[in-house]
Amino acid sequence: MDIFGENVFNDAIMKERLPKATYKSLRKTIEQGLSLDPGVAEIVANAMKDWAIEKGATHFTHWFQPLTGITAEKHDSFISPTADGRVVMEFSGKELIQGEPDASSFPSGGIRATFEARGYTAWDCTSPAFLKEDAGSLTLCIPTAFCSYTGEALDKKTPLLRSMQALSKQALRVLRLFGNTSATHVTSTVGAEQEYFLVDKKFFDQRMDLMLTGRTLFGSMAPKGQEMEDHYFGSLKTRVAAFMHDLNVELWKLGVLAKTQHNEVAPGQFELAPIFGTTNIATDHNQLVMDSMKKVALRHDMVCLLHEKPFAGVNGSGKHNNWSMSTDDGQNLLDPGPTPHENFQFLTIICSIVKAVDDYAELLRVSAATPGNDHRLGANEAPPAIISIFLGDQLTDIFGQLQNGGLKRSLQGEKMASGVETLPAFRKDSTDRNRTSPFAFTGNKFEFRMVASSQSISGPNVVLNLIIAEVLSQFADRLEQATDFDQALKELLKETATNHKRILFDGNGYSGEWVEEATKRGLPNVTSTVDAALVLTRESTVELYEKHKVLNRTELESRYEINLEQYSKQINIEALTMIDMAKHQIIPSAVKYSTQLAQSINAIKTASSAVDVSVQEGLLQELCTLLVSFKAKLSTLEKDTQKAITVTDNAYALGVFYRDVVFKDMQALRLDGDQLETIIDAELWPLPTYAQMLFML
Repeated sequence: MDIFGENVFNDAIMKERLPKATYKSLRKTIEQGLSLDPGVAEIVANAMKDWAIEKGATHFTHWFQPLTGITAEKHDSFISPTADGRVVMEFSGKELIQGEPDASSFPSGGIRATFEARGYTAWDCTSPAFLKEDAGSLTLCIPTAFCSYTGEALDKKTPLLRSMQALSKQALRVLRLFGNTSATHVTSTVGAEQEYFLVDKKFFDQRMDLMLTGRTLFGSMAPKGQEMEDHYFGSLKTRVAAFMHDLNVELWKLGVLAKTQHNEVAPGQFELAPIFGTTNIATDHNQLVMDSMKKVALRHDMVCLLHEKPFAGVNGSGKHNNWSMSTDDGQNLLDPGPTPHENFQFLTIICSIVKAVDDYAELLRVSAATPGNDHRLGANEAPPAIISIFLGDQLTDIFGQLQNGGLKRSLQGEKMASGVETLPAFRKDSTDRNRTSPFAFTGNKFEFRMVASSQSISGPNVVLNLIIAEVLSQFADRLEQATDFDQALKELLKETATNHKRILFDGNGYSGEWVEEATKRGLPNVTSTVDAALVLTRESTVELYEKHKVLNRTELESRYEINLEQYSKQINIEALTMIDMAKHQIIPSAVKYSTQLAQSINAIKTASSAVDVSVQEGLLQELCTLLVSFKAKLSTLEKDTQKAITVTDNAYALGVFYRDVVFKDMQALRLDGDQLETIIDAELWPLPTYAQMLFML
């Protein structure tokens, strides 16, 4: 309690340090979306500066989220010169409201040319400023949006805030139809569970692939993986527990509601989950979580890996995005209540979500598309690339009733019978959970499980807010024109439940049978980032984003270009890293071992021609044959990686080449490389093994 939020310029601090009128004006801007008074900004800036300096800060930064997917910051000190050659500490309202980073040095998808440098950051007063600790120093971080000189959004924050406005506007239209006149704002809320791996730093430093790409490009499976199911929720190792303790302290100081921590399924894998918060603040907090994980791990001589699949053969990492909607008068709009079949407002919201996910499944898919996530989705550990919804027994039964034209019951949870008299009696939930579903209802929220562990949660939540805002607007348009509201609502709910039942699936999403069934239902199965990006080029997509003023055509086209560009660049870096490791580490070790074997065979034969050396000769033959194959595949990878440079300047065609040619070359090379690891003497093998990295913490 003493440390929580101590490094945050939060509401309590503002109320204490700001004049009452200034505080009230700022709260209206935050809560009601009113324009910020420049005079208010000046007073806030001065109070913010004094608070930060008292804490020990010397610099401030506009902390923003460019389209790299990580955060960016340029630090400026508070000092200003005086006439007598000294300095004073100053921070103006203008410096608080506006900054100017170089817009041409971040991904822009063609919005900014190299010579067009000017861009602006603008203070997001809805997300509190905070103090960031680095190497004993404190910097005042001001959450901001980032745009180009011509006004286009170049960041993750701006479209997120726009999508939240769109959702609030359309949700309020629907609430008014149900008689709610007290709510003035509807907010999407999120809790983002974060999975990650930890490895010993000494092993990380010996692996060029981990250092440059975040994943192992070579590596044979250890004798033990996760098959014993003994790591999940297992007792924390002392070193890991110490890391988690320090991580919690850092996050609590920053006001991040870090709540749950545990071992995950794979050895060396863990999870942290926060309490939910407003979507834009939750997005900021998740970025702080990822950044803090990396920094705190280094203090414990470990490295935090956020790649979706750092180790082939064991589970990868995702980020479960728990999404809901709340009103400013205290309602969770996804809370079904004790009798959801009688709660028509709830059923309307649920139906809008079901329709939105069905109508815009490919947009949801692209929101979670990253090169790393292509390794994870559908790998019997994560949701498949097919979007479906799990509603649970209670809501599935209600949807069946809606299709039949009548609502009569809500299934209730039964009393738990454990068979042990000393165990307390309790009532089960009305439905089970389905961990194989990419979009599952979990009581009062939906869990979007497809999100990649390394990505910003902004993109997925922009899409969720947008598509649900669109369907709510469709519902409102129809119901507002109805002469008989109750009858029109019943018809709408029945129609929605009937027309979109194909998206509902409560079975095993990992099974091959589901892939076949989904195809029969006409559900899209977009298996790669490259193909997922195409949905952004559709005219219907542009119209949707522009209708709700979330992204304009230019901004949307830039995201398409950036997604494909980042995919190609990532695969290119991985290919070049594999080539380097193969040439300078694996081949030399294989040659050295084969030489030792040959010398051993010759020495034994010289000593005695009667001695059987067939084992050594067989091993040498296997090694040399594999080495020839390895070198041939390496040459193919080198040739195709060079060819990619000259293939085309079309982003999609280039992405297809990297996916279908270069990446497949990499997979073939890895097969031989991993086989070589199983043959070559352990003392000569140049890379830390899976057994060392996954089990030696």
